[in-house]
Amino acid sequence: MSSRSFEELEIYKRSCDYRKKIFELAKAFPATETYKLVDQIVRSTRKCPANIAEGHGRFHFQENIQYCRIARGSLTETQDHLNCAYECNYISLNVRNELKNEAETIIKMLNGYIRFLEKQKKGVGR
Repeated sequence: MSSRSFEELEIYKRSCDYRKKIFELAKAFPATETYKLVDQIVRSTRKCPANIAEGHGRFHFQENIQYCRIARGSLTETQDHLNCAYECNYISLNVRNELKNEAETIIKMLNGYIRFLEKQKKGVGR
């Protein structure tokens, strides 16, 4: 595996940018949601870059792949929280769709990274 830092990975940078957007969005939610929806959406968004970083630090392709899969699941969870925020009228349909589409883009990038890691894994055993 490359000795590059996880912080140099485009998927990590992109997921950090997404995390910032969600943090800013959640600040506008009602105070009654602080320990409910706000906590859930912030935690699910934090898990994506954290799992990318942790997987990168494992130095084993299969473990890295598994952490990327967990990151992907966390983004899907975030999408559900965005649906909930929309249903509660905390965000507009346009905001929900924009952020869900951005999550889909990151998920596609993660899928590509997983495919890359799987190819690297197969090449190691030769």
